[in-house]
Parts: sequence; C-alpha cells; structure tokens
Amino acid sequence: MREIRFKYQTVEFKALDIHLRALRDKQQFYDPLGEAEGMGISSAQWSLFGVLWPSGEVLAREMEDFDIAGKRILEVGCGIGLASLLLQARGADITATDCHPEAGRFLAENARLNNLKPVPFLRTHWQETRLGLGYFDVIIGSDVLYESPTPEQLSQFIYRHSNPGCEVLMVDPGRRVHPRFSKHMEELGYEYSQTKSAPLHSENPPFSGKLLHYVRSRQ
Repeated sequence: MREIRFKYQTVEFKALDIHLRALRDKQQFYDPLGEAEGMGISSAQWSLFGVLWPSGEVLAREMEDFDIAGKRILEVGCGIGLASLLLQARGADITATDCHPEAGRFLAENARLNNLKPVPFLRTHWQETRLGLGYFDVIIGSDVLYESPTPEQLSQFIYRHSNPGCEVLMVDPGRRVHPRFSKHMEELGYEYSQTKSAPLHSENPPFSGKLLHYVRSRQ
C-alpha cells in the first residue's frame, strides 16, 4: 500500500500565520492496520479529516478575536485543527477532540510546525460517556453536522461537557441536519441564534455559511 502524500499551506491572520501540513488531496488513503475501517470510516471518508475545509477556516477566523480570558475551550471534530492551533498560539486553554485515528498525529505535527506546545487531544466518539474530559466554558466546531445520528449524539456530548453558561459556536455550510441539532440543543436548555458567517473571499464562489450560537442556561 502506498503511503499518503502531503501538502503544506499557510493561513494568514491579522497578527500571526498558521502553517499546516494537510493531505495533498481527498484521494489519499492509508489504513494499514485497519483502524479506520474498524471504526466504520470508509476509504472514501478517510481523507476528510486531513484537508482544510472552508468552515474550518471560518471557525478559526471567528476565534481570532474571541475573548479567551479565563475560559476552558473544547473543539469537537477538530480535523487538522486550525482553530485549535490558532487558540493555542493565542495562549488559550484549548483541548481538541476527533474520532479519526490520524487526527491526533496531524495536530501534533502542525503544532510542531508552528513552534507551539502540543495541543491537548483526545480521540473519542460522541457516544462515549466516561472520558475524564471535564467541563468547558466554550465548545466550538465546524462542519460536523452532516450525518443523521449527529444531532442527538453531539448535543448530548456537548451537554455532558458544558459548564453552566457554556457558549457553543458551530460553523455550518448549510447542511440539512442543523435544524434538528438546534432543536435538541434548545430541549437541553440552550438559547439559540444564528447569523451569516463572514465570507471567505479566497473561495470561488465565496463561502458563506451559518454561524450557529448557543448559550446554556446557568441554572
């Protein structure tokens, strides 16, 4: 089996640049031990964690000026972790999670490329309940609402790891399951609003998805 091929790219922000090692394209696949297959990740899906999606860049740009003071932050479905890397560079208390068997290694390599301390990472599924993650003040994610079981599983995962008053920010490119996710979140006691995300003019046509915003009741 051939080994995967990479590409290197830089995302420029106002105050700093983040360098990324990503998969060369979405045709890459390397699962010699069958880890991904055992987790139900097909060869067609395998590469999706390892490319920079527009939603991931939008989320990182939302984090560029986000108030991080005194907040414990969790990224769900981090992929190659652009938002987590930006937050780490800003000195945030950030933890990243993803279910893909290669995500942690990619995140560690990208932290090294940027001369950052490793980002705390846990490989997990949203159904898992005994993780020792603790509770967070902010939970973020991008383009994670794409499968039918996701709304209930992710909303319950977020609820299990939210402090009272927790703020949840999700960037969604317009997938059809996000209304069900919002319904589950409201049932769990989160106030919900949405706005248009800032467009990425590097995209053609310019990416313009939704920024989904939830705040957990303090009761």
